[in-house]
Amino acid sequence: MKQGNIKVALVGNPNAGKSTLFNSLTGLRQKTGNFPGVTVEKKSGTFRIAGIDAPVTLVDLPGTYSIYPKSKDEAVVMDILANPKHPDFPDVVIVVVDASNLQRNLLLFTEVSDLGLPCVMALNMLDVAQSMNLTVSAVQLAMQLNVPVASINARTGVGIDKLKEAVKQLLEVQKKPELRYFYEPKKEEIALIGEVKQIYNLQNDYVALQYVCQHDNFSFLEQPARTRLDKLIEKYGFDENHFLATETVARYEKIKPIVSKAVKSSGATEQPYWTRKLDSILLHRVWGYVIFALVLLLVFQAIFSWATFLSDIVDGGAAQGIEWVKSVLPEGVLNDLITDGILAGVAGIIVFIPQIAILFALVSILEESGYMARVMVIMDKLMRRFGLNGRSVVPLISGVACAVPAIMTTRSISSRYERLLTILVTPLMSCSARLPIYTILIALVVPSTQVLGFFSLQGLVLFGLYFLGLFGALASAWLLSLFIPRNEPSYFMLEMPSYKLPRWGHVGFMMYESVKSFVLEAGKVIMAISIVLWVLSSYGPGDRMKKAEQTTLTKMSNAPQEEVDAAVASARLENSYAGQFGHFIEPVIRPLGYDWKIGIALLASFAAREVFVGTMATIYSISGDSEDVPTVKQRLLQEKDPETGAPMFSAAVCASLLMFYVFAMMCMSTIAVVYRETHGWKWPLIQLAYLMVLAYGAAFVAYQLFS
Repeated sequence: MKQGNIKVALVGNPNAGKSTLFNSLTGLRQKTGNFPGVTVEKKSGTFRIAGIDAPVTLVDLPGTYSIYPKSKDEAVVMDILANPKHPDFPDVVIVVVDASNLQRNLLLFTEVSDLGLPCVMALNMLDVAQSMNLTVSAVQLAMQLNVPVASINARTGVGIDKLKEAVKQLLEVQKKPELRYFYEPKKEEIALIGEVKQIYNLQNDYVALQYVCQHDNFSFLEQPARTRLDKLIEKYGFDENHFLATETVARYEKIKPIVSKAVKSSGATEQPYWTRKLDSILLHRVWGYVIFALVLLLVFQAIFSWATFLSDIVDGGAAQGIEWVKSVLPEGVLNDLITDGILAGVAGIIVFIPQIAILFALVSILEESGYMARVMVIMDKLMRRFGLNGRSVVPLISGVACAVPAIMTTRSISSRYERLLTILVTPLMSCSARLPIYTILIALVVPSTQVLGFFSLQGLVLFGLYFLGLFGALASAWLLSLFIPRNEPSYFMLEMPSYKLPRWGHVGFMMYESVKSFVLEAGKVIMAISIVLWVLSSYGPGDRMKKAEQTTLTKMSNAPQEEVDAAVASARLENSYAGQFGHFIEPVIRPLGYDWKIGIALLASFAAREVFVGTMATIYSISGDSEDVPTVKQRLLQEKDPETGAPMFSAAVCASLLMFYVFAMMCMSTIAVVYRETHGWKWPLIQLAYLMVLAYGAAFVAYQLFS
């Protein structure tokens, strides 16, 4: 038996329970990245099998209904399974099959089996099949397909040990078992298959046919190889479309008798009663939208209602921690760098961990329950009016978490036109990086007044900002659709999963992973920017800072010492490198109500939006000293407009900042992923330009209205 570096691939239809099984097998031993050579995101992890010393690597391949791809992420499946040299090429393939829809799921299983790969069938959702009065025999399937079949419940973990044992048995077999092949080449295909096998050193007839049909999708084939295959197709007069049609028909003809023997019905085979009852409400042409709006409102209400207490504790704890570090370390440059630079910037992020955790937990619950698929269905009709379709909902809703993976999920959209539109407008959805900015600014100027006895005014404003982002995305899609030509028809097909209770372990894991990713990824950027910003704010050209300090001391010789210290710190910051740069851009941002300090934070947040709050915390730590270290919120509340003496963060300034960050594309990672997905700088630059103009205009209008 092979020991070490064992690869197992997980394949299955969407909604068959593949991701659930992946989480059950790997637990916390997971990591995300990109498949080698492509920008499609992959999940991989490790699990243990008794009797095998080394951990087994499990690679979760994108969900697909067939090995013939309709989108970029589906193309990855065959790009790996047809290429033994691929680093993720599996020793065993686990095909997850939905027992409640066996005939359609067996199409993919038979295709993968025909590739000659050792396969194990994971027969999932037997409970759903039972609720539909269906009894599915794993023994019958194993006998007819000549493959191991493990009956499992991916949600509860039932049957997982049997599945591992089946994988182990395939790994132990020295000689591959005799597979049942479901597609037999026709006489006119045999010569073509033979030549392809000889040229490319292939052993399997069906793999050779895939080289013929899918060579344009295979990233491992160079252009000369693709050209040679095109010539072979022309030489033998091979009709790819005819082959695909006849092959699918032939497969279903062989699948039908297998299903009839393995599946027994004891009554009407319809969806469970509660599924039909809930769908009649949640998919209603009026109530469906109302309920969706209420669900979103509850989500954003929860972010304020549940997280405020925890955030206050974290904020106060961070301030006390910084004060303790300041008192322990000897006075000097190192003390200032660590406390006023690094720790002040990081404190501006960790204070928002409760909000981020609650947001991701609630989104995970919506996905786990099956409700998110219903949202896609009801939104399809609305989306089409703006040039999109129902599948665009997934990237848009995912954009609430982060625009980078959300843009990558657009690969599931088959229409290039709709995919491009979705990419261009997804950054308008308010991501989790904006949440720290929203919550701190709302808390500054919006009272926590209760409305209708339950909703708080702050929660309603937050909901309004997210809704404004959605409205901006749809309006932008409609406007852009007038200038981008559509070259292919659009269609939307989706199989809706049954309703399920959320798996709280998976919800907790999602919270943990999301918070960890947010803190670590943001923390790296904030650490670097905080250090650079502290240096730029603590030093200046020539002796300008020293002269500014002496001038201030002379003017305020009779003032209390605390006021003198604050004025000196502010004067030094204003004459530092950062202050000079802030003054340089101030004329451009002054119409929006911003001063040079806010300008510094705006520029710093181009690296990542969430850096704004950390930067403001760093700036105001440097620009004023106090015996007690204030919280982030207190720092902003204490800031005064030097011209009027009024609070700097007035309702007008906060409204302007909120509008700016709703629409601005201030995220280098998003720009980079758009570049990769569109294969050039044309669309990223267009996207950056139109969103910045939109953000500036909205911020200007908001400031004028509230002034």
